[in-house]
Amino acid sequence: MEVKTSLLDNMIGVGDMVLLEPLNEDSFIENLRSRFDHNEIYTYIGSVVISMNPYRSLPIYTPQKVEEYRNRNFYELSPHIYALADEAYRSLRDQDKDQCILITGESGAGKTEASKLVMSYVAAVCGKGQEVNKVKEQLLQSNPVLEAFGNAKTMRNDNSSRFGKYMDIEFDFKGDPLGGVISNYLLEKSRVCKQPRGERNFHIFYQLLSGNAMQIVGFMEDEVQSVLELVAAVLKLGNIEFKPESRVNGFDESRVKDKNGETTGGLDNRQLYCGTQFPVTVHMDTHLTFLNNFCAYYARDALAKNLYSRLFSWLVTRINESIKVGPLFAKTRHKVMGVLDIYGFEIFEDNSFEQFIINYCNEKLQQIFIELTLREEQEEYIREDIEWTNIVYFNNAVICDLIENNQNGILAMLDEECLRPGTVTDDTFLDKLNTICAEHQHFESRLSKNSKFLTDHSLPHSCFRIQHYAGKVLYRVEGFVDKNNDLLYRDLSQAMYKATHSLMRQLFPEGNPAKVNLKRPPTAGFQFKASVGVLMKNLQTKNPNYIRCIKPNDKKVAHIFTDSLVCHQVRYLGLMENVRVRRAGYAFRQPYESCLKRYKMLCKTTWPQWRGPARDGVAVLLTDCSVPTEEFAYGRSKIFIRNPRTLFTLEERRRACLEDLATLIQKIYRGWKSRTHFLLLKKSQVVVAAWYRRYAQQNKYQKIKSASLVMQSFIRGWKSERELLNICLSPSLQMQKYFLGLKTTTMSPMDNTWPAKPYGFLEGAHTELRRIFHLWRCKKYRGQFTEEKKAVYEEKLEASEIFKDKKALYPSSVSQPFKGDYLEIQKNPKYQKLNSAVEEKVLLADLVNKINRANGKGSPRLFLLTKSNFVLADQKTGQVKTSVPLPDLASVSVSTQSDGFFALKLKEGSASASKGDFLLSSDHLIEIITKLHRIGTTAADRDQINIDISDE
Repeated sequence: MEVKTSLLDNMIGVGDMVLLEPLNEDSFIENLRSRFDHNEIYTYIGSVVISMNPYRSLPIYTPQKVEEYRNRNFYELSPHIYALADEAYRSLRDQDKDQCILITGESGAGKTEASKLVMSYVAAVCGKGQEVNKVKEQLLQSNPVLEAFGNAKTMRNDNSSRFGKYMDIEFDFKGDPLGGVISNYLLEKSRVCKQPRGERNFHIFYQLLSGNAMQIVGFMEDEVQSVLELVAAVLKLGNIEFKPESRVNGFDESRVKDKNGETTGGLDNRQLYCGTQFPVTVHMDTHLTFLNNFCAYYARDALAKNLYSRLFSWLVTRINESIKVGPLFAKTRHKVMGVLDIYGFEIFEDNSFEQFIINYCNEKLQQIFIELTLREEQEEYIREDIEWTNIVYFNNAVICDLIENNQNGILAMLDEECLRPGTVTDDTFLDKLNTICAEHQHFESRLSKNSKFLTDHSLPHSCFRIQHYAGKVLYRVEGFVDKNNDLLYRDLSQAMYKATHSLMRQLFPEGNPAKVNLKRPPTAGFQFKASVGVLMKNLQTKNPNYIRCIKPNDKKVAHIFTDSLVCHQVRYLGLMENVRVRRAGYAFRQPYESCLKRYKMLCKTTWPQWRGPARDGVAVLLTDCSVPTEEFAYGRSKIFIRNPRTLFTLEERRRACLEDLATLIQKIYRGWKSRTHFLLLKKSQVVVAAWYRRYAQQNKYQKIKSASLVMQSFIRGWKSERELLNICLSPSLQMQKYFLGLKTTTMSPMDNTWPAKPYGFLEGAHTELRRIFHLWRCKKYRGQFTEEKKAVYEEKLEASEIFKDKKALYPSSVSQPFKGDYLEIQKNPKYQKLNSAVEEKVLLADLVNKINRANGKGSPRLFLLTKSNFVLADQKTGQVKTSVPLPDLASVSVSTQSDGFFALKLKEGSASASKGDFLLSSDHLIEIITKLHRIGTTAADRDQINIDISDE
């Protein structure tokens, strides 16, 4: 796992230029080189991030890095663009402060890549969800579309942005993105018609047959098709050629070659032919006048540039419609983060109108940077209750005024020259500058009235020079007037409006004959000045965050650091000025808690733990370290240190203290490790000893066991020999002992014991004797039974055959003997009358319950059973209620359960059938049914009584 380091830990060079000692241009460049050589491409100037283009992929943008910098203090980790992005996002989300991130640098310095990294970081740390992810995807995918139409390969950069871009990303109260708005500035449309040697046109001209992200952003298929058709139309315009012709009046004119060729974006060449002529009205008469060859080519190029520029602006507008905040959130207040990716300061060998307005924009950005930086410093001083002292710095407002002053500014004079009637040329414009700006301290021209430049041969006659904040820039006036006019002949606009292509018509609304506007359109300089003014107002309402991009070499390769090139960029980016402004007051400031945590080991009072307020701990610490009082100041929440040398002194003492602490920790660790090793050895020794003792005891046990087995075998052998000897010497004694043992066998038939046979050859005699003896003792056992007892056992046997495994009540009746006369009817005088009424011998007399079939109630009855009848009599009087001959009884039904109910079913048609069936219950059910069945079985003059055992 990577160790998270502070800005001051393990520094390669100095991570924050504010702390650089000594501070000069050479040490500044050397610090950048040292960090660049060790792949440290980010360096701070306070809260400003310097980004060096490494021209290769570095493993510092992984998801793990995103999590590492997430919700961390800006100075808590080593410098990184993620730290700035996180600081800006957290300020927006938690403190409700709108943010802007200003990314500047020359072409090839990595501005576009830096803006992508900022946007991807914000997308990674903000909320999740289907709708949120869709918005994030659209915002991120808007970059490839704009890069395809606005970027090109140049000598300095393979993917150079040829336009300025400012994107406002809007967030809800939770910090989740809702949408965005893109503004574009000064597309380099001259590249459409002409590219410098070794450079290419915009990427889209080489990607007509390739996919891109337009559909992800929300373009329909027909819109994509229309856009690509217009790109093809621009290419077709470049192939249009003109041929010169001379008229009889002596004027030259031009005509389109191949007028019957293919159409161009819904516009055929005959319509383009009309674009080579324009009407001239004299005394109410209108005449068509043809352009000469030079003007025709100029008009063609102007049309191509205007068409592409308007198409690009339409693309930006269309993307804004796709990524704008939805109607659900449109009326609520949004938090905004702006990202500005615009050209850096440009100083070329040949600088023209484009470089002039680009550098003007950078002057404005430098001005707002100084203002906002000083304002931020002043606000922090006031917030921390530190005395504010005015900081002396170079104010470039005088340069901005030279360019943008509404009366005497260069842009105002250029517009005035473009609008002036008569002959207007670049030279007349320069003459005007020489007249009005000659005395300005930042304007230089060889033709001005200022005599000190008359002999300056580095200043050509057709040029003027401005001393910008980043250095002097020489501008060639050739093309200033034409590029500022940026005119398109009205007839060409009308021709474009007549095209059948719907998007073409949409891009040229002024060509509508019904809406002819004779008012001159605003100049390019005026439009750019107005756009910059709106941008500056927008930026002043937000909290700024700066990324200054620098490219290390012109070869676009890794590991090369060109001092002169980097020095040039450091100058025109004003980085040294940034450092001086930041160091004008206190060079370093840090919260009390962080300061005390970092340096508490320098003082015995604060080490290892300070119990009081952090501010008091810092005061004790600085006093103990003998830091002069003029070198620091106490704020409300931070300690302010004036000189970087003071901070480095504390760092050196901390490093020495850490070495001592490291030695102490190593000593304690080595002691702990040695003790742990000793305890491990001791534990291992105990384990080894235990295992050895176990092993020794097992061996001892095996030896004892082997000895015991040997002794047992000898003893068993001795006994066997003894027995064999006894058998051989006295077999009659063994036989005698066997037969005497038979005498002790019991006479119970249930006893299965029998003496063991002495010899194997007696097996047959042994088995036969056992069988004979068993039969004999069974016979003796049966001889003990009387006839009555035999009858009882026979009934019991019969009951087993009837009820075993059929009636649940049966097992409980097995142990109960069958008595037959439970009422003692012959002995009881109560039943004397009843006894005399029954002629036959009573086989069973018992008290039963007769169940009334009508109401289910039972009444006690005396149940008497003879060989030919069963009788039911009253329990109290003994009077016979019912007497049924057994031949009239058809069957007896009982259930399988443990109840005592039984039903006596009479034969249909019998004499007793009129009495109906009887439902009785008795505690001696098993005996009653068994006797009924036995009587029916033994009687030869009647049918057997059927016994039905079921639950039906």
